[in-house]
Amino acid sequence: MDNSYIYVITALLPLAATMLVFQVNPYHALVIRGVLGAIAALVYTVLGAADVALTEALVGTLLAITLYAVAVRSSLVFRLGVLKAEASEAREAAGTADAVPLQQLVNYLNEVFSKHHLRVELVPYFDREELHRALMDKEVHATCERGAAAENGGAIAPDAPDSYLPPYRTTTRLGRLYDIMNSEFLSPITQLSYIDPSAVGEVNS
Repeated sequence: MDNSYIYVITALLPLAATMLVFQVNPYHALVIRGVLGAIAALVYTVLGAADVALTEALVGTLLAITLYAVAVRSSLVFRLGVLKAEASEAREAAGTADAVPLQQLVNYLNEVFSKHHLRVELVPYFDREELHRALMDKEVHATCERGAAAENGGAIAPDAPDSYLPPYRTTTRLGRLYDIMNSEFLSPITQLSYIDPSAVGEVNS
């Protein structure tokens, strides 16, 4: 009896494992992990270990994929701290044709970070002091608040680019996120800045 097909199926295990290790997209990695588990269960079945195959299919594949999916979904989030009043205003305008600047900013951010498999989540705070403390305490990845232009009644006219001030100011504590936004996020709505919480803590101490 020719059992060469067993070697072919077994050879798929290191191939699938290699693809899994080098996969960048976490959702594609989940699919490949499921394929890897299915191949392992098939190998166990062919070799006569039906109980091990069943365990691999239920625990090693089904349960593991479910837990990984929950972990990936909850971790790939860009937490943006905003004032509660502005967040409420943005949510109310989300379903309308006239989106407020903050909602436009969130839409731009979602478009940029979707390429990096991140989604934007607004985290509301009552006042600016609490908002800044949340950034320093690493509760959020970035904060967004009205800039000097908005506080003075609106941004300077766009036909004067040298003196134009964006209505919002976005500050992040993560250098990688700042690099992504600085290189890919070309929006006149906000001014980007980076702050190092550890350096601020050393100065305050």
